[in-house]
Amino acid sequence: MTLISPDQEESEIPSLREPQKPKQGFWQSFTQRTPIGWKQLTKNKGRLFVAIAGIGFADLLMFAQLGIQAALFDGNVLLHRSIDADIVIRSTQYRDLSLANTLPRRRIYQIQDIPNVSSADAVYISTVVWKNPETRLKTQLTLVGQSVERPAFNFDEVNKNLDKLKQPDTFLFDRKTRGKYENVVATVEDGKTVATEIDRRSIQVAGLFSLGASFATDGTLITSQENFLRFFPERTAGQITLGLVKVKEGTDVQQVLSDIRAVLPKDTIAATKQEFIDFELAYWGETTPIGLVFGFGTAMAFVVGIVIVFQILSTDVNDHLAEYATFKAMGYGDRFIIFIVLEEAMILAILGFIPGLGLALAQYALIQSAAALPIAMTFARFSFVFFLTLVMCGVSGLIAIRKVQSADPADIF
Repeated sequence: MTLISPDQEESEIPSLREPQKPKQGFWQSFTQRTPIGWKQLTKNKGRLFVAIAGIGFADLLMFAQLGIQAALFDGNVLLHRSIDADIVIRSTQYRDLSLANTLPRRRIYQIQDIPNVSSADAVYISTVVWKNPETRLKTQLTLVGQSVERPAFNFDEVNKNLDKLKQPDTFLFDRKTRGKYENVVATVEDGKTVATEIDRRSIQVAGLFSLGASFATDGTLITSQENFLRFFPERTAGQITLGLVKVKEGTDVQQVLSDIRAVLPKDTIAATKQEFIDFELAYWGETTPIGLVFGFGTAMAFVVGIVIVFQILSTDVNDHLAEYATFKAMGYGDRFIIFIVLEEAMILAILGFIPGLGLALAQYALIQSAAALPIAMTFARFSFVFFLTLVMCGVSGLIAIRKVQSADPADIF
């Protein structure tokens, strides 16, 4: 038994002390707090639904702008990515495949004797107007003339049917061409040929491959170099579009590229395959208005989202102004109130992003089916739009709390 001295302070007696509460961490205190922001949002279900719909609509617009822009860029380099070469040679006047100036074929012969060059072949590319065998409507396609001795592209279906291209006016058709071609694809898959016309000249479709449409044309046709030149009598065999160079296995591509550049004159540019793709993307993104137009559309969707969220949060702040003033009168600072409003903003961002993402996925599927564009959701785009949504709602919340910060409890009561 412990004896207590009469003059001993009560606070010094262990058995009579006030029990000490353990200190709570940030996460524990955060999860155990009253979710004031959530309760305020769910109090008015109609307003919450409008806010979610508005944010979802803004996200849908941003997904649409960014997705279509990426699809247009990717569609314009589908053929570039499929090239089976390490180094690509082009004219200095080359801008893109639809504006591809020619270069002399002798440039190919000049580099064939360079050490570690395995092969160098010419490719002819241009656009033609062909007649849809089903609808009889005319449309523009990309026509490619390649060697029938060595593959020029990474298309297994094309490389297996190179012998068919030795026949006059025989072509391989892109099954992903934009338009109505179900019967054409089905007929060719059954081993039959389909007859149609290019510039009033009869041709035969004897095989298929899969690529996709681009911003410039609806699809692609591949044939031999000889068949290609029959449609362009004004163009000689010495005027090629691209030179495709493959280096020997295990060779340093950059060293071979340096040797090629030392041999070629200034009217020709040699670049790696990736550099060639980057050049094309830069042309469409910087020279054409595509990047500016879709970038502006994304910015407008972002601003629309800020306005919508601000209206919702501003109305909610006005409705609870008396409660916020009470908190301030009780000694709570502005930071406490700011946290409540920002909590509402972040909740709205998450709830609004979910339907926006779902609608965007459905939109991408519809565009891919109707326009034959290579559009799909990417993690980078998903993350970027989600980040923009958080910023959009956060900025709206910071604007909405300005009235609370300047409010005086004495004025409100």
